Amino acid sequence: MREKVILICEECLSRNYQTTKNKAVQKERLETKKFCVKCNKHTLHKESK
Repeated sequence: MREKVILICEECLSRNYQTTKNKAVQKERLETKKFCVKCNKHTLHKESK
């Protein structure tokens, strides 16, 4: 079963992206480099709690 997750910018803490992940396969938190509109640059985005 895929579950919705929200990605948060590490610098400005804005909630920019929404995606899904398979909890059965991937147990650790999702981390990706994405573009943040508020920071106006590519930053690390992590899955929220």
